Amino acid sequence: MNPPRIVVVGAGHVGLYAALRLSKKLNRNQAEIVVIDPVPHMTYQPFLPEAAAGNISPRHAVVPLRRELKKCRIVSGEVTKLEHARKTVTIQPIDGPAYEMEYDHIIVAPGSVSRTLPIPGLSDIGIGLKTIGEAIYLRNHILDRLDVAAVTPDEEVRKASLNFVFVGGGFAGIEALAEMQDVVSDALKYYPELDPKEVHFILVEATNRILPEVGPEMGAYAARQLAARGIDLRLGTFLQSCVDGKIVLSDGDSFRAETLVWTAGVKPSPMLANTDLPLGPRGHVNCLPTLQVADNDTSEPLDGAWSAGDCAQVPDLTNPGGWCSPSAQHAVRQAKVLADNIAQVIRGGAPVEYRHKHVGGVAGLGINKGVAHVYGIKVKGYPAWLMHRFYHVSRIPSFNRKIRVVADWVLAFLFKRETVALGQLHRPREDFLEVTPPVALPAEKAPEKKVTAASR
Repeated sequence: MNPPRIVVVGAGHVGLYAALRLSKKLNRNQAEIVVIDPVPHMTYQPFLPEAAAGNISPRHAVVPLRRELKKCRIVSGEVTKLEHARKTVTIQPIDGPAYEMEYDHIIVAPGSVSRTLPIPGLSDIGIGLKTIGEAIYLRNHILDRLDVAAVTPDEEVRKASLNFVFVGGGFAGIEALAEMQDVVSDALKYYPELDPKEVHFILVEATNRILPEVGPEMGAYAARQLAARGIDLRLGTFLQSCVDGKIVLSDGDSFRAETLVWTAGVKPSPMLANTDLPLGPRGHVNCLPTLQVADNDTSEPLDGAWSAGDCAQVPDLTNPGGWCSPSAQHAVRQAKVLADNIAQVIRGGAPVEYRHKHVGGVAGLGINKGVAHVYGIKVKGYPAWLMHRFYHVSRIPSFNRKIRVVADWVLAFLFKRETVALGQLHRPREDFLEVTPPVALPAEKAPEKKVTAASR
């Protein structure tokens, strides 16, 4: 008899940690663990701003699945359909035809995607910050804008190249904004043609506060620090249009910019629309505190269906009536409980409820600057920056990655920051194509018509 198959959809914080823990608690005779993800690595998203800034190597902000999950079967592909009524998933591999896979238990953890709005021009010039590719592109793009501004004779192009707009005042937006301003400040030392006063970083945030995760006092401190660095904070303001790089804001201001970074929240993966799982009003998978997927009407758990993280609405038992926030803090802890519960159920036991009181948050504001509000203790400046780094290096999976990240930080401390754009990474074949003109294939010889008895 084959052991029960556990399929993990998505290899983000929940998928990777749950699969890793399951592989340690259950041997191959007790369960087969299959992890399905289109990319071969898990991205540690809190490190994306530092990867974009060049503080750490982009390769060190990701965790290779096959190296970390040696006892699991890795499937490089995308789940295009999930039918829990039949306990099957349809997998579209990187290459080749789609196929179905049956399972006994499934962990639905495809994570989230950027939550965008129907703003004219956003799809043409907007840059997200959810993947390592976007982080690399953002760095190259911003440094490339400095090169453009330094040589262009067009004053309008120069101004637009030196306007950097960030939309969203949460962790991702503020940390990326602060880090990239540090990058530009360092790079300007090598651009005598540019006056630092010409560079403008603008934050557009719909609410009247930033970094709500660290509380109003620390959020206000962070805003003052950013403003003191010359960053233009547009709080209580919406982006209305950005067609052809013309930024139009709800406060009546408009200007041209060639950089627009969108970090205004997330929404559940659209993959969930192709499942028969019960979803909540915002598109999240409906879960019980045990992290079992539950029927919307009866609240009864579905046999073998589990979910957690950004794509799930999990009741927060420490805040009755509320839901667990879509943060790495909850995702990592939920993954542990989820894996333990599945192992318990396979062994004939009962699942336990997930309970964790949010302990606060830490945020970096660039090199040597940060804010933190943890267990009611408020910290700012250099100590908060150290807390931010120590916390995240402790959270990234694998000892290998921890050492590499720390080594990157040490090298960044000892030597000057690298401010080189490698824009050709995004168009690697252009130079080759310029010297390799297309060659027309000779016309194929038409096949001779065979004369058969039927054609006579």
